[in-house]
Amino acid sequence: MIWQTARFRLDLSQPRVMGIVNATPDSFSDGGLYYSSADDFASIFAHCEKLVSEGADLLDIGGESTRPGAVPVPLVQELARVLPVVRHAVTLGVPVSVDTYKPEVMQAVLDLGADIINDVWACRQPGAIQAVAAHPRCGVCLMHMHREPQSMQASPMQGDVVAQVKFFLAQATGRLLASGIDKSCIVLDPGVGFGKTVVQNFTLLARQREFLTAGYPLLAGWSRKSSLALVCAASEDEVQGVDDRMVPSVAAALIAVERGARIVRVHDVRETVQALKIWAAAN
Repeated sequence: MIWQTARFRLDLSQPRVMGIVNATPDSFSDGGLYYSSADDFASIFAHCEKLVSEGADLLDIGGESTRPGAVPVPLVQELARVLPVVRHAVTLGVPVSVDTYKPEVMQAVLDLGADIINDVWACRQPGAIQAVAAHPRCGVCLMHMHREPQSMQASPMQGDVVAQVKFFLAQATGRLLASGIDKSCIVLDPGVGFGKTVVQNFTLLARQREFLTAGYPLLAGWSRKSSLALVCAASEDEVQGVDDRMVPSVAAALIAVERGARIVRVHDVRETVQALKIWAAAN
């Protein structure tokens, strides 16, 4: 199985690790840790290099937090955050993904040499499909999101989550194919945590193999999600911080791979890479 991206044909016969690079001051896990302002990129450049040295097969750069309740970032600000990081990341020898839903950002980063657009809106924003289609060899990750970040957890999904997500993703892929984008460029993400309850999130994991029937590679994004903390809490009163979620995150990534995911999007690259080596040795 191959994922065609702008500069790379990524072999997915073995699972791949996508390292998260947040060029944001407010992401739920590491916002502000590597990026604080558009005046200083040294820390985030070093973070990109560190993730690659730890074994990241791809980097995923984002300039706008999509955590529940996050406020949208103006276009100019997102470009100021993302473009310098993309310029640096494309020199590191791995595919570079950019987490954005704005067509203007898509066009700018693809023009700079980015390989993949990772869109939480699944190219539903006006102009998004056209921006991707203008770079016909670029990779695209289409994610399911219920409602929008400002309201998705206030009114989560109802009913059969797997059936609804499958239908949504089938429609999203159909729109891209109709626009001339090749099937080999497309990866699907069921969207853990984006407008789903804890039970629904784990239902997506339990029934993940059902998504494979669509014939596209799957990306799983469980890293440090709150559903992991809630399941692992010793009591209802315990609040597990994001720094305590590494082991649950790695466990979820391994289960996702075991059930067919080809890419896992993670904060903890080194630990996930090591766990996947153990998994591979036993398979």
